[in-house]
Amino acid sequence: MQRLNRRQFLKGSLGAATALSLSQRPVSASANDQIVIGVMGLGGRGTGLAGMFAERPDVRIKYLCDPDQRRHAQARRVVEAHGHKAECIQDFRRMLEDREVDAVVNATPDHWHGLGTVLACQAGKHVYVEKPMAHNVWEGRKMIEAARKYNRVVTVGTQTRSAPYVQPARDLVRSGKLGEVRLVRVYNLMQHSPQRMGPEEPVPQGFDYDMWCGPAARLPYVPGRYWLNMAEFSCGPIPGDAVHQLDLARFVMGDPPAPRSVSHCGGILVLRDGRDTPDTQFAMFEYDSFTLMFQGALWTPYMKKIPISIREGDQFPDWPFCATKIEILGTKDCMYLGRHGGGWQVYDENNKVIAESPGRPGDRPHLDNFLQCIRSGKLPNADVEQGHHSTLLCHLANISWRMENAKLIFDGATESFPKTPEANRFLKRTAYRAPWVMPDQV
Repeated sequence: MQRLNRRQFLKGSLGAATALSLSQRPVSASANDQIVIGVMGLGGRGTGLAGMFAERPDVRIKYLCDPDQRRHAQARRVVEAHGHKAECIQDFRRMLEDREVDAVVNATPDHWHGLGTVLACQAGKHVYVEKPMAHNVWEGRKMIEAARKYNRVVTVGTQTRSAPYVQPARDLVRSGKLGEVRLVRVYNLMQHSPQRMGPEEPVPQGFDYDMWCGPAARLPYVPGRYWLNMAEFSCGPIPGDAVHQLDLARFVMGDPPAPRSVSHCGGILVLRDGRDTPDTQFAMFEYDSFTLMFQGALWTPYMKKIPISIREGDQFPDWPFCATKIEILGTKDCMYLGRHGGGWQVYDENNKVIAESPGRPGDRPHLDNFLQCIRSGKLPNADVEQGHHSTLLCHLANISWRMENAKLIFDGATESFPKTPEANRFLKRTAYRAPWVMPDQV
């Protein structure tokens, strides 16, 4: 059995992913300077990212931003533990106006990812934007245009791309050792509880709810309603998590652009609690040389995410019950691949493991890559264009569902549905709420 040693595992050939450079990028921070960062969105992920950036001696956290002042204190404590004296603000435009700020971490809800990133690029800031990259297809394209026009590094928070174990997996697939890969299966099977909808309530003091809604409609303030379940603000809880595996599947398959078609079945089958995003999604995407099948659900308690003990160790998941696995099926052998440090194993026709590599999470290497690319001008591992093509799969599945689970032919060149023009209305937000309007020309 082939097993990568630690040197091979850590090497990972990540340099290949950053070989391309952005032409004539003005680098705002020299190799000896600190990169000054503002963090936008102080929920669990935003505060966690603030803490990881604050650990680094080459970073200074200057701003912590959230329209809800109740979130400021915890985020401040996290960065102060690492010696940072950040200013807490409610309006992110303050950090965009500050010429000292080099980069913005955008960890807001989905509906702010697109416009927040474009405005940051226009202000000359590099951006680390959380997944899913954009609320809709059109906004994702605008984000690419802004990154290229203003020569900014825009990294998407699909951090497994920077984990050392994934490049050897890609190399093995490309070597042909699995045979011809014709089918890739991606899973995201979770257990969510119903949201507790209640009556509208007054907006709490210290919460700029109008700013929080931003470009989306200003829906009544209902604390029990989870934004992730509402299409006005979100791609949905399944795509919001599954984009990690969809992105990793695209990576090991050579980063193909848009699929030729999408079909879908599922909907709101179990959690009928007022949400308007699916709790069950089975989608199929047809590429030129293979088919990608996706299965997602929010009512499978027996499926488990990969535990920390495996992410940080040399063990492997219990693949049949792994909630977030990828299966790469070749005509000779099959690979199981896990995200966030799950590693990979290859099985032969006798169901024996013939090659494997343990994993480690890619979180900190991903931050390394983002900061290195700000200094060097190279494209990051999770460049905005790759993030767009991965998030596109989430959008296509959602659009097929909204079109009564119809099979849709997609034109990647125009990013539209030429044979089903009525589906094109779902490619962008129907209306933006002034003044938070995504411009046609970024």
